[in-house]
Amino acid sequence: MSNIDYLDYRIDKVLITEEQIKERIKELGKQITKDFKGKELTVVSILRGSFLFTADLCRSIDLDQKLDFMAVSSYGNATKSSGVVKVEKDLAESITGKNVLIIEDIIDTGLTLSHVLKLLKTREPASIKICVLCNKPSNLQQHVSVDYCGFTIGDEFVVGYGLDHKGYLRNLPYIGIVKPEYQ
Repeated sequence: MSNIDYLDYRIDKVLITEEQIKERIKELGKQITKDFKGKELTVVSILRGSFLFTADLCRSIDLDQKLDFMAVSSYGNATKSSGVVKVEKDLAESITGKNVLIIEDIIDTGLTLSHVLKLLKTREPASIKICVLCNKPSNLQQHVSVDYCGFTIGDEFVVGYGLDHKGYLRNLPYIGIVKPEYQ
C-alpha cells in the first residue's frame, strides 16, 4: 500500500484526475507563453495551496521568469473562507514595472484574491494577470477577473494537488472531494 492509497479513505470521489491536471497545465503554459511572448514574467505564487500548481506551470511556460511567493490566509482550519484576509508573508522583491502573473490554487469567495490584487496594484506593476487551478463561481462574493483557469468546479470541498484540509491531503496527485464525515 502506498502513502496515497492510505490517504484515499477520506476521498469520496476523484473530481479531476492527475492526467487531466497535467494536460490542462500544458495548455495553460502554452497560452501564457504566447500571451507574454518577448516579455519577462514575474510569477507570484500564493502559498501554500498553489505551490504544486506553480512548480508544474512554471516548467511549462517557455519564458524568462522570476518567482516570488506570498502567504495569504482566509480559511484557518475551516472549510469555508472566514472573509478576513491576512498577509502572512509578503513578496521578497519589488514588482514595480513588472509583468506579474498571480498563481492561486482556488477561487472560492474571491475575497482573498481580491485583497491580494488590490495590494499588488498599489505597487505599480506593468500588468497583472491571474491564473487559478480551480474556480468555484457559485461561491463568489467578490468578483475577480481570471485570465487563465484550469478547471471550473461546483460547490464541493476539494483537496489534493496542493489543496488541503487542515493542512493535510495536499500531496494527493489528483483533486478529490472529501467525504462529508471528514470535513
